[in-house]
Amino acid sequence: MADYGEWTRKGAVLSDLTAQKQYGVSRDFIVQGIKSGKLEFREGSVWGNPYLRVLRSQLEAYIATQLGTQYLQNKKGQNELRDVNKKIAELKRALTALEVRRAELTRLAPDRATTKRRTKGHET
Repeated sequence: MADYGEWTRKGAVLSDLTAQKQYGVSRDFIVQGIKSGKLEFREGSVWGNPYLRVLRSQLEAYIATQLGTQYLQNKKGQNELRDVNKKIAELKRALTALEVRRAELTRLAPDRATTKRRTKGHET
């Protein structure tokens, strides 16, 4: 039985739909884990659409026993790679926007952009 605090911790709980996307398991697989007593769940509803919430740690342990640790590690690696690629794309977009802004500012004030900042002790 999980501690109550685990249900409130960020990232510790996921819906059955998120579990399907992240781990490639079906809703039937999750329901089978619930019926066997391996997974605790809570019911939720958004706009009248019901869903199941399960604990990530229990789901990962259940997946490892049913489908193997290699399968679980592969899925977790794919998720992490997707997140890293997404973050890289966000940073590239931000860098491009900053470079465009720098070019605009350089064009508006070319003498300010090329003037070097003097530091204490190196003044002439």
